[in-house]
Amino acid sequence: MKRHTAARARGFLVHAVLMTGVAVSLFPFYWMIVMATNSSRDITSYPPKLTPGPHLLDNIQRLLESIDFWGSMLNTVIVAVSTTALVLFLDSLAAFAFAKYEFPGRRVLFGALMAIFLLPLQLAIIPQYVIMAELGWLGSLHALIVPAAANAFGIFWMRQYMTSAVPTELLDAARMDGCGFFRQYLYVGLPCSRPGLAFLAIYTFVAAWNDYVWPLVALVNPDRLTLQVALAQLNVNFGRQDYAMVMAGVLLATLPLVLVFALFARQFVADAAKGALRD
Repeated sequence: MKRHTAARARGFLVHAVLMTGVAVSLFPFYWMIVMATNSSRDITSYPPKLTPGPHLLDNIQRLLESIDFWGSMLNTVIVAVSTTALVLFLDSLAAFAFAKYEFPGRRVLFGALMAIFLLPLQLAIIPQYVIMAELGWLGSLHALIVPAAANAFGIFWMRQYMTSAVPTELLDAARMDGCGFFRQYLYVGLPCSRPGLAFLAIYTFVAAWNDYVWPLVALVNPDRLTLQVALAQLNVNFGRQDYAMVMAGVLLATLPLVLVFALFARQFVADAAKGALRD
């Protein structure tokens, strides 16, 4: 009896800690909704209003009058989707070669890749800017998509995943059936790596969507901005900060991320559960 009571107490304590963590994690999103649906006066008053209000449409209308929100969102969608597609293909292709094939210089190349992975991204801004200027891509979306088409983290992640997720026996059987490298990658490597690809898709899309520094440097044309750069302009266009309007823009910019996360997270969890049952 005492053991059962102690087990129930521990279970209650664990659930309480988890629910507290969830509440703390979700509160910033709730506060974003509160700020986006109230007026700036309600937000800055004391005590501040802690419940959603009726001013969302008014805040969105002022937002659309201040910046080209939908045009900036379209640019961001193009960059994020193109970058994610290229990263999934190129990184998984390179990772498949590193994970399942022996070739001269394999360890040296992977070591160099890890060295690049450890370097701060900010070190590449100046040489990357010079290259984009020489190519004449400054001010265009090419300057955002092409440099991000492959990255060291994606190759490292997919290489680690494919090493254990792609059975060597299936590759041997594919070779016996006459499949070359690319067909092995397409029909064996990719189907076995869908959970890893789902995670990489979420990570890459969110990173491309939220990127601010490089688009700020590369997009010299003020008529062609990404969403994060356009929203940042709201902080300098007004002497008195309209927090409600800014948070309405942040709320609209967050909704596509929630949708992408819901779609790919479901795929990630479903495929991971299938793999566990299969094992």
